[in-house]
Amino acid sequence: MTTPSASSRKTLSKIATNRLQKELMEWQANPPAGFKHKVTDNLQRWIIEVNGAPGTLYANETFQLQVDFPEHYPMEAPQVIFVPPAPVHPHIYSNGHICLDILYDSWSPAMTISSVCISIVSMLSSSTSKQRPADDERYVKNCRNGRSPKETRWWFHDDKV
Repeated sequence: MTTPSASSRKTLSKIATNRLQKELMEWQANPPAGFKHKVTDNLQRWIIEVNGAPGTLYANETFQLQVDFPEHYPMEAPQVIFVPPAPVHPHIYSNGHICLDILYDSWSPAMTISSVCISIVSMLSSSTSKQRPADDERYVKNCRNGRSPKETRWWFHDDKV
């Protein structure tokens, strides 16, 4: 899923490039359990395979994340979405957008893509039911034409799933 904002991104800053090269080397040496980075020649966009954790609703299921890094990463959060078909989860919209505070308001430059992945699998693992957010249809309709999830004013009110 490419978005206009993704294809018209500015190139990475030197700081972002250095940080991503370091994270990629660390990932290759010690990848987070249940995740696989699909190697490409594009440092600014990562495709990551996500395996549902054993013993959860998502066990034996595989999904893909698309991670787009902004020019000023890590000072600015990456855009992280599931490539459709996205998991059916109360905080994941059918277009792949993820309602998770660390991807937006609670982002910290100390976070890494590994820590983001661990948070995402934790969110999936804690779910007790497979259902879409109540406003999925409306939200997805409003996101047509490639609107980035980073343009959404998220309301983080439910940390139980």
